Amino acid sequence: MLETRIARSRLTIPVVARCEYDNIYHCTVRKTGSQWVKAILSDPVVYQYSGLLPFDQRVHRRRYPDAIPPGRVASSLFVGYKRFEAIPKPEKYRAFFVMRDPRDIVVSSYFSLRNSHTPMGDVLHHRKILKEKPRKEGLLYIINHLAEKNLFSALRSWVVAPSAETFRLFRYEDLTGERQADEVEELLRHCGIALPPAELAALLDRHGFSRMRKNRLETGPTAHYRKGKAGDWLNHFDDDIYEAFVATTGNLVELCGYPSRDEARAALDLNGQQSLDPNDQ
Repeated sequence: MLETRIARSRLTIPVVARCEYDNIYHCTVRKTGSQWVKAILSDPVVYQYSGLLPFDQRVHRRRYPDAIPPGRVASSLFVGYKRFEAIPKPEKYRAFFVMRDPRDIVVSSYFSLRNSHTPMGDVLHHRKILKEKPRKEGLLYIINHLAEKNLFSALRSWVVAPSAETFRLFRYEDLTGERQADEVEELLRHCGIALPPAELAALLDRHGFSRMRKNRLETGPTAHYRKGKAGDWLNHFDDDIYEAFVATTGNLVELCGYPSRDEARAALDLNGQQSLDPNDQ
């Protein structure tokens, strides 16, 4: 189906501007809005203003470090920096990595695995375990699970990677916050894609979080979509959970530039228990 859509795109959508880069690589870890970013990059208007077609390595059964065919936007590559470096790439390319507060990744992973993630792989195994545990024990289980899956180490690898013109770091919170249009425009420009303002606004409207959330919720109570609230970890991390998190991740929060626990609490108190999520303000 994907190849059919790609072929149709070549025939029916005129390319009005071509990207100077041969490939674009969207790298990330799980629970960072990867499917939303993928939807943005797979939209026909992005092809129209870049000439780059979407590429899903799962459909083509590609495994790292296989090369991505030229002229493609490869989305949702769940790899650490070293594994990304091992992928053969054309001379002209751009890459970006989307990060998120790792504490919110823990909370999002917990609710996703426990309630809503599509049954695949070992999801049902972990769901059964989480359903049998109180929430606190479940969150502690998720911290260990993500560590075993090398999610925290992959996130760290990108944050400490040497600066390069070819890749940039973007935050999930910025891409979904009150300056979303500016942040998404900056991401696309880094990739050599310039959309007219009206096209960018329409693109974000088509893939707005509220619309996606509504569509997912209409599919049933286990639809794979949560509120994605920034700072939601404050509602779920007690002292024991936070201690276990720090023991597992070390200085990852500070390294990523997110507020410490005390700073986050102070900001919440200063705003009279106001949400830390700019989308809720």
